[in-house]
Amino acid sequence: MTQVAAEVHGSAALPEAEHRIAPTSKTRIDDAIAVLDDHKQDWVALDLDERIDLLEKARASTADVAEAWVAASVQGKRMTAGTGEEAEEWMGGPGAVLRNMTLLITSLRDIRDYGVPQLPKPAYERPDGQVVAPVLPANGWDGILFQGFTAEIWMEPDVKLAELEDHQASFYKQKSPKGRVALVLGAGNHSSIGPMDALYKLFVEGQVVVMKMNPVNEIVGPFIEEAFAPLSEAGFFKVVYGGAAEGDYLCKHLRVEEIHITGSDKTHDAIVYGVGEDGARRKAANDPVNGKRLTCELGNVSPVIVVPGPWSQKDLEFHGVNVASSVCNNSGYNCSATRVVVQHEQWDRREGFVAALQKAFRDAGDRDPYYPGSEARHETFLEHHPDADQFGTKGRGNVPWTLIHHLDPNDPDEICFNMESWCGQTSEVALPATAVAEYVDEAVKFCNERVWGTLNASIIVHPKSMKDPAIAEAVERAIANLRYGTVAVNHWAGLNFALGTTTWGAFPGHTVDDIRSGQGVVHNTYMFDRPQKTVLRGPFRVFPTPAWFITNKNSVEIGRKMTYFNADPSLMRLPGLIWASVRG
Repeated sequence: MTQVAAEVHGSAALPEAEHRIAPTSKTRIDDAIAVLDDHKQDWVALDLDERIDLLEKARASTADVAEAWVAASVQGKRMTAGTGEEAEEWMGGPGAVLRNMTLLITSLRDIRDYGVPQLPKPAYERPDGQVVAPVLPANGWDGILFQGFTAEIWMEPDVKLAELEDHQASFYKQKSPKGRVALVLGAGNHSSIGPMDALYKLFVEGQVVVMKMNPVNEIVGPFIEEAFAPLSEAGFFKVVYGGAAEGDYLCKHLRVEEIHITGSDKTHDAIVYGVGEDGARRKAANDPVNGKRLTCELGNVSPVIVVPGPWSQKDLEFHGVNVASSVCNNSGYNCSATRVVVQHEQWDRREGFVAALQKAFRDAGDRDPYYPGSEARHETFLEHHPDADQFGTKGRGNVPWTLIHHLDPNDPDEICFNMESWCGQTSEVALPATAVAEYVDEAVKFCNERVWGTLNASIIVHPKSMKDPAIAEAVERAIANLRYGTVAVNHWAGLNFALGTTTWGAFPGHTVDDIRSGQGVVHNTYMFDRPQKTVLRGPFRVFPTPAWFITNKNSVEIGRKMTYFNADPSLMRLPGLIWASVRG
């Protein structure tokens, strides 16, 4: 896999946040791991009904603390309650965790009754033989709430259709599984990441879990402890606190057997090879200091390919908000945030789309840059591009929304292609081509070879463009050829993170000495062990306004109602959720 290395490349190295909860002592860490080690064999010996019962109890306790969980998250991130910022904490916090739990309960029941989780539609083979499993809509509720959206998991090319079930729920097919203690190093940006990573380790891979909260969002930790109390009280899950020192102690702990992190490639390399000159030497020699199995999701410079077409002014404005929303969500602290918008140089609406982006950022309100180091990272990009567009309040303590456009696609050292900014910044570049289909092929090549990372990418294409056979073939070819763990059509690829049935992780193939966006996947409630990518498709335009758009005026109510619906899907809860969505 060829990607140009620059002086600066990869995901951002982030300074440690100040602690609001005292780090857990080594003695108490040892005690927590000892409990897990003592119960790891009990965990793998549990029958499915016992697992379902524990997960149902955890789902109920998660719903009980959801309100307090969100309030703590809003406070910790210095966000404004009652705005879209709070809505994001509902949807990206307990709402996502509860959906994940409900889907896992369904899968566990299927394993009990049928041997493997049951797909909503039969899997099939693409013309080239690659196996595709439909995973959204997962049920009738999804069909109502996600009208027009579909998602599929594409398997690695050597998986055969007749053998697909052999690649589901592998842990549950083991005759005498060995219990293992897994460490989950939680991410600081979304409070659902750590718990959902833990759910994957527990219920898909069959491991007991010690989860260390990230100092950035550790204030939410007590509510996660309460939510997961049924699992913790049984000796299968523990939460600890601390920063790099505690993380290092946990990673090297003799009774920790596996590690999962969501963070940066710098953190991965520090765990595997060590730090400083010795770490650099070890990485160069591929001589790990820590040889434990490590799965990880490590960031991305996420591209969006805009396909030229007969776009109206309303189309431009809709997708200006669409892309801007992916940047503004969570104040820009998402590995799935759009960082590079790729356009066709000859498209007569290129400047119109740049203007639509500028308007969307101009209309977006200021947000507090709560993540440590934001101002310094923002300044680094401004040093490279002092003429960047900035929208919102400037000066100390602020990070304005920043758009850097009309970049040179041939510049091998372009920071916007090589480094994940981890703040409210994005960029735009155009590629020359004599025809649209040729442009799409060139855009795929550009993303695969010039843009750092393999986590997620999106394509936006007008439905009338898809009526042209050459363009339609080019778009389908792009979906197949993009080397990303998630490819989304017409919408933000970050949606896949919260859907649960979809996979979340890098495109397979990275090695430990060249880890890029990581290894392995999470979520994946159908429990596939050989996924290559997830493909999400949605309508070109959506009504009512999507809940994740920064222009949605009722997103808090939608987020709250969606959270409780995820905890208990029912006809009683559905009308209120639909009504809230319509009023957005």
